[in-house]
Amino acid sequence: MRVFVIGYGQAGGRVADTFVDYAKKTGQKFVARALAINTARADLMGLKNIPMEDRLLIGESLTKGHGIGADNELGAQVATDEVYTIQSAIDKRGTHQVDAFLIIAGLGGGTGSGGAPVLARRLKKLYEEPVYGLGILPAKDEGSLYSLNAARSLMTFVNEVDNLFLFDNDAWKKGGESIKEAFADINEEIVRRFGILFGAGEANEVGQMVVDAAEVINTLKGGGISTIGYASEEIESKGFIKKFFGKKGTIEGLDTVTRITSLVRRAVAGRLTIPCDVSTAEKALIIAAGPPNELSRKGIEKSKVRIEEMIRGKEVRGGDFPLVRGQHVSTIVLFAGVSGVPRIKELQEIGTEAQEKIKEVSSEKEKEYKELMDSNGAIKPLF
Repeated sequence: MRVFVIGYGQAGGRVADTFVDYAKKTGQKFVARALAINTARADLMGLKNIPMEDRLLIGESLTKGHGIGADNELGAQVATDEVYTIQSAIDKRGTHQVDAFLIIAGLGGGTGSGGAPVLARRLKKLYEEPVYGLGILPAKDEGSLYSLNAARSLMTFVNEVDNLFLFDNDAWKKGGESIKEAFADINEEIVRRFGILFGAGEANEVGQMVVDAAEVINTLKGGGISTIGYASEEIESKGFIKKFFGKKGTIEGLDTVTRITSLVRRAVAGRLTIPCDVSTAEKALIIAAGPPNELSRKGIEKSKVRIEEMIRGKEVRGGDFPLVRGQHVSTIVLFAGVSGVPRIKELQEIGTEAQEKIKEVSSEKEKEYKELMDSNGAIKPLF
């Protein structure tokens, strides 16, 4: 699947940058184009893999290239004012041979949180290809303002894209890590999963059960929120005898079935990109990636039956992603259209409290200012 990756804002730009790096390292070609958009020049300059000509600074007349802080209303306004500039940049890079757009943004800040939904709305009007969002939720310790931003952005973003993937920083941040280390690890986790999802249809080898762009698009059709589970294990090196006899129908061949079904179970039971009740999912897609002789059609079929029994909907697709030089066998399970997401409810509650507090503080500040400047008529203003 060929994807036009757009990193919007600081967090979005970093993830998009990691996508480009991952594609280079693995030799995959699922990143058809990449563009980083920001109101802060320093954030754009800090990227390492997206070429300079594919970094777009917007809102310069307003921000002087210094960003907009955590004001996502201003972020939405800048995006609205600059939407034709962004559209021109996308058109200039070409949208031919692109199967979908992926807009990546951190939902807690200002630029991406406010601008990503605006851009998504514009792209959906202009192109027939689906527009997907990847929203990164802030950790709780980032503060209530970021939670409020995320709650507001999420409500808008999910309605402007064909499907919204969520990744919860709070569920993935490890104790004792610095912010820089945490974000680097989190970005790698994100890209590892989406590399399999979008890379599967671009494999050079013919698999037993091909997953193409249509399979992904049909799974995501219908909108809503999606989450991805992932599991992987390293392949043990085999001696000459095992390599020779390890074919289908042998004990070794049966082991590949067990491995795939086991990895799918682990992917479902492990950490999802956004923790949720997967039984609420409308659709699902299973992809197994690794060396062709380590993959199993039977293992995928058995796993499809199990997932079908688990989710609310009945559409479960599955296939493989052969990687000739792979050293691991990995599986992802995409659950599309989930509704049981506790973190969203939590963000809404924190956001509501934060909004009320902001109103109270603003009202108190206004009262204090009036009292401070009241001279009881002794001093007259200039105008």
